[in-house]
Amino acid sequence: MDITAIIVAVLSLIGTLGGSLGGILVSSKLTAYRIQQLEEKVAEHNNFARRMPVIEERIGQMVHRIDRIERQD
Repeated sequence: MDITAIIVAVLSLIGTLGGSLGGILVSSKLTAYRIQQLEEKVAEHNNFARRMPVIEERIGQMVHRIDRIERQD
C-alpha cells in the first residue's frame, strides 16, 4: 500500500469516528432535553390532578349552599 492511501484511510477513519460521536452527543443532549420537558409537563399535570378533588369538593359545597338558598326563597 502507498503511504498516501494509508494516510487518507486514517483521516477518513478519524473523520467518520468524529462525526459519529458528535452526532451521538447531539442526539443524546436533545433526548435529555425532551425528557426534561416531558417531566415538567407530567409534574404540572400531577399538580392539577392533586388539586382537582379539592375543587370538586368545593363545587359540591357550593351546590349545597345554592340549594339551601333556593329553598329559602
